Formats: sequence, C-alpha cells, structure tokens
Amino acid sequence: MSKRNRKPYSVFVITKHGLEIAKRIRSAWEEVDLFVSPKFLDQAPAGSKPLSLPMDQTMRETFQEYDCHIFIISVGAVVRMIAPLLENKKVDPAVLCVDDRANFSICVLSGHVGRGNFYTERLAQTLENTPVITTASDVSGTLTVDILGRDLGWKLEHPDRNVTRGCAAVVNETKVLFVQETGEADWWPPDKPLPKGVEYATSWENVDPTEYEILLIATDRNDLKTRSIEHYNNSILYHPKSLILGLGCDRDIPFQTAENGILKILSENGLAIESVRAIASSDLKKDESAFLELCAKYGWELSTFSSKELDQVASIVNPSNTVKHFVGTKSVSEAASLLASGAEALLVPKQKYKEEENGKNLTVAISRIPFPKRSMPELTTASRENL
Repeated sequence: MSKRNRKPYSVFVITKHGLEIAKRIRSAWEEVDLFVSPKFLDQAPAGSKPLSLPMDQTMRETFQEYDCHIFIISVGAVVRMIAPLLENKKVDPAVLCVDDRANFSICVLSGHVGRGNFYTERLAQTLENTPVITTASDVSGTLTVDILGRDLGWKLEHPDRNVTRGCAAVVNETKVLFVQETGEADWWPPDKPLPKGVEYATSWENVDPTEYEILLIATDRNDLKTRSIEHYNNSILYHPKSLILGLGCDRDIPFQTAENGILKILSENGLAIESVRAIASSDLKKDESAFLELCAKYGWELSTFSSKELDQVASIVNPSNTVKHFVGTKSVSEAASLLASGAEALLVPKQKYKEEENGKNLTVAISRIPFPKRSMPELTTASRENL
C-alpha cells in the first residue's frame, strides 16, 4: 500500500491496563483502529478488531496499512515483531510504544520521515506522560535536514543525495550555510536564533562551497549542476512551492500536449516542476479537461480569473490583440500568472508550444511568489553581500 493511501492510526493492546490506555487515545484522536487481545475484546469499544496471538499474522497484514502504529507493549517485544517487516525509512510507518502504566511515550521507528517524533509528542500530551525521542537533531534542537520545510510543501531534490552527510553536519555543529533563493521565511521559527554552526544567505553565487561542510539550498531552479558543479556536489537542494504557471490554450487541448509543453518550458528555463504550486488561467478554462488532469496528477491548485480582472493587470510583456478579440483581455497566461502569484513581474514571459499531430496551441508564462524575507538580524555578512 502506498503511503498516500494509508489509514492514520492503529493501537495494539494485550493487557487490561493497556486497554484503558488505548481508550484514552481513541477518545482523543480521530480515525484510530484498536487491535485487542481476544481475552479483552468483550471489554473493548465497539468496532475494535481481534488481535492474533502470537501477533505475527496481524502485523504482516497491517504494518503497511497505517501511518502510525502505537503498541502498548514492551519495546523489546515490538522490535522483534516488526524487524522482519522493515524496508527503509522512506516507506516504513512510524512505530511508538507506551508502557503498561503510561509513564512514557517512546518513538521506536521513523522519527523523521514517518513523523514518529511528532506523533510521540502528541501522544505524550494526550497521556500526560514523558516523550522519549532519541533523534539527534530533535533532541539538540537543530535543523532536521531530511524533512526541512516538509510541512510547507518543500520537496527534496533527491531523498538520499548528501542527506546523511548534511544531518551529521548540523548535529555536529560544523559550518553549514542555508541559502534561500525562494520559499517561505518560517522554515525556521522567526523568533528563534539559527542553530549553532548554521549561517544564512540569499544567494550561493559569491559563496565558496569549500568553506562549508554542506550547503542547504532552497530554490525553484533545477540547473545548479550545470551552473556550478562544485556547489551542487556540496549541497542539498529543497524545492519550495514557489512557481505559478499561467496557461492559455486552444479548447480541448490533449492532456499529453499540455504536459509536454509545460515540462519543456520549465526545463528550458532551468526550473523545477516540484516547485510548481498552481496553474492559473481565464474563467473560460476552469473546466478545461487537460488543466484539471494536470492538477489531479501533480496536486496543483487551479485559479481562474475573469477577462475584466486579467485585462487590468500591468507588467504584461506580450499583449495580444487576437486574444483581446476572442477572450476580452489582452493577456491570459501572463496576466493570470501575475494575478495568482502576486508578483510584480514575470519570471518567464509567455512561451508558445505546439505539437504538429494535433495542431493545438499552448501558452505558458511563469511567475514566482514574492515570499516575505526573513528578518535582517538573522542575516550573516555573506547574506548582506548577496542582497
């Protein structure tokens, strides 16, 4: 089962005290499935499921079915049960343990990628007990390199490239530079100093990559490797959701044509598709099937505007009398991109794409969301030089 289709929570109970603890969790959390020893099933809440004893069969059937498993069972027993089921941190669910008196909530597996540390903190609040988290970056209060910006929608350029080295660098408080070309400012709490060893800049271009253990770069570009292999080799890239695609097209353009055009134009301009947040167009295109399919496939938002709204947008690079005649506005793709992003200028002016097989036209314009900047006191000397 893919992680996207998993159920939220399971709780496993084999003792009388454990059942009472499980009831507290179930009353406080939504979408919790209880798996209870047959000995106590008649005392369990309605809808509880029987737990096989030994538990091996139930574990094989349920391990990949839930985002988070909570065992009110000893850590040692749980480790032995789940060991044969483990794959890797990208797919393994979070595993938590609670002792039979609910003194501790313990994160056993997938603390970061699987959000086990988050669930552990939440469980400790529910049970009013002590959370036990052993992930070095969390207990030291430094950057969580492998999931940095995840709650904001940021995507790692690659789930493994330099990540282990980056985690070690921040935990060991060696010299690290966070470079923010784009993205939300609150990737780190604005009222909290940056962790020891971490510096901040807004561009990598005047930075010597050999001076840092690792560069952490938030960017919507995907061409760093060709622009500077030295910076790329010593970096971890994060792609914030910062780009708005303004689209115009002939009616009933095939999905594949629209997708091919977008991919081509993004690639030609060195921009990452992972950084696209939304597509924008005219109200006349709100039911365009290709646009709806694109949103469904990539998880993008769709924003549309009236001809009157579009025609009032300044900073249009390529106005069209033909578009004005047929749609009632001098621009669709450029104006829609600017309106949806709130940007004052386009990152990529209107580009045209057409495939001879079907003769349908696509236009694409791209703008970057103007995110608020981090407060100046956070900036280092390197930052100010690059502003």
